Amino acid sequence: MKSEVNRLPRDLRERTTDFALRIVRMYSALPKSTEAQVLGKQVLRSGTSVGAHYREASRARSKKEFVSKLEGALAELDETDYWLELLVKSEIVDADRLRSLRDETNELLRILTTSIRTAKDNAKENAKVRSEKS
Repeated sequence: MKSEVNRLPRDLRERTTDFALRIVRMYSALPKSTEAQVLGKQVLRSGTSVGAHYREASRARSKKEFVSKLEGALAELDETDYWLELLVKSEIVDADRLRSLRDETNELLRILTTSIRTAKDNAKENAKVRSEKS
């Protein structure tokens, strides 16, 4: 299992932590209106859990668990993007203020999608090799 984890970008652990910290700072800067706080708490929850899922993936006991945890991180990122989009579309936050954060969200989505696809492909290939040896 370790070899699968070692193929992930080395800085992804740090990057997901930095992402969570940016989410916390964004939440702290939101207006104190009910709408802003409700949407903000949603993005705070989903955005800060990405790194937790990633860390769980790095400790996975099996390839199946590894993929499952990465898929959890991917789902949280997608949800985070949704809440960020709502903050902009509801005109609570100007789009320019969130552009960098949304760009990072989308880049992390691409990285995790590729990592999941690679892990699944490797698992299929390994299963194929094992069945050929049988």
